[in-house]
Amino acid sequence: MAKYLVQESGPLRGTVHISGAKNAVLPLMAASILTKEPCRIKDVPNLLDVEVMCRILRDICGTIVENEGDEYGTLLIDMGPLCKTEAERDLAIQMRASFLIMGPLLSREGKAKVYMPGGCTIGARPIDLHLKGFEAMGAEVVAKDDYVEATAPEGGLVGSRIYLDFPSVGATENIMMAAVLAKGTTYIENAAEEPEIVDLANFLNKMGAKIKGAGTDIIKIEGVESLHGATHTVIPDRIETGTFMLAAAITRGEVLIKNIVPDHVRPIASKLRECGVTVELTDEGLYVNGGDRKLVATDIKTLPYPGFPTDIQSPFMAFLTTVEGASTVKETVFENRFMHVAELNRMGAKIRTEGNRAFIQGGKQLEGTKVIATDLRAGAAMVLAALAAKGTTEVEKISHIERGYEDFVEKFRSLGASILKIED
Repeated sequence: MAKYLVQESGPLRGTVHISGAKNAVLPLMAASILTKEPCRIKDVPNLLDVEVMCRILRDICGTIVENEGDEYGTLLIDMGPLCKTEAERDLAIQMRASFLIMGPLLSREGKAKVYMPGGCTIGARPIDLHLKGFEAMGAEVVAKDDYVEATAPEGGLVGSRIYLDFPSVGATENIMMAAVLAKGTTYIENAAEEPEIVDLANFLNKMGAKIKGAGTDIIKIEGVESLHGATHTVIPDRIETGTFMLAAAITRGEVLIKNIVPDHVRPIASKLRECGVTVELTDEGLYVNGGDRKLVATDIKTLPYPGFPTDIQSPFMAFLTTVEGASTVKETVFENRFMHVAELNRMGAKIRTEGNRAFIQGGKQLEGTKVIATDLRAGAAMVLAALAAKGTTEVEKISHIERGYEDFVEKFRSLGASILKIED
């Protein structure tokens, strides 16, 4: 098993380039199922989850050329004639995003079978909202213990008005992809508003879809007869951006972050400024300086976009352990996203939890020890805490981290971090 060895590194300094967004590229890849023509996706991060999605698409007889035309980070995806409408179980269960192939398969082929997906253990992420949307468009859905089958009515899916009980990103994406080839018009109400939704809608519109309202709570999709190939560049990863913003803050360093969309990280920047961190937009990128003034505590509450992102909750909590004063973190998106608290406390943090709230008494000197990356973002939090901790920290189960961060070690080392990946 591989692990990271991280030592107290002092202030990080330098420039870092943000990769394409993991949470955007996976639905874009799934959307390529909707056309028999080739699609070219650029700025694709080199991640395990991307490789798994490539294997899923190949399993249903798609052809994928990586780094097409010697252009690094480009995928040429050709989902011409498909040989099956389900992915192998061993592939599908590896990540939550595998379920995103269901909407496109159902829309294009009239049927789909997908095994219950896996991914990070951060609480229930039910698929019932996805299925509710498919049923509203006329599909017959059969849910078993470990898989779901859906069959479109004769003549294909039919547009409908669908209200989501919660603004689920995955459900919004899946329903949107199912609706683009449906007959008539579909409205998704209480839709997720995340930038990744907008990126998917932009890609689908390039393919010939008719989608309006992405980025608001009501999305209108007028069904079309067919879609064609398109070329699209993935948006920058706002969670990676936030992680490096916090890396500068927790080490009291100064980092210039390039390839960013400022609006996508506005809530993170606002909370860091409340703590006293300098966050400035320049012509070159986002400049973050955590060492030019005394930092103070703040409270955060996770919310669906445009609120504070749940994926930054654990890295931000790691930062708050190093800031003088008391802070409160309220998690409203996932019910099991405090597993990193025990790991931070092992490093000397003083955090207690009550339900969906965590109370942090900051200003404690963290100490290096052996910790576990309990999920993707908690793993990033462990590395951030280790950079500010005395001595050496061993971070285990780093496969979680490498699911979502491209060139993780190399980027941190370029800023002066003392981090080494070793095979145990």
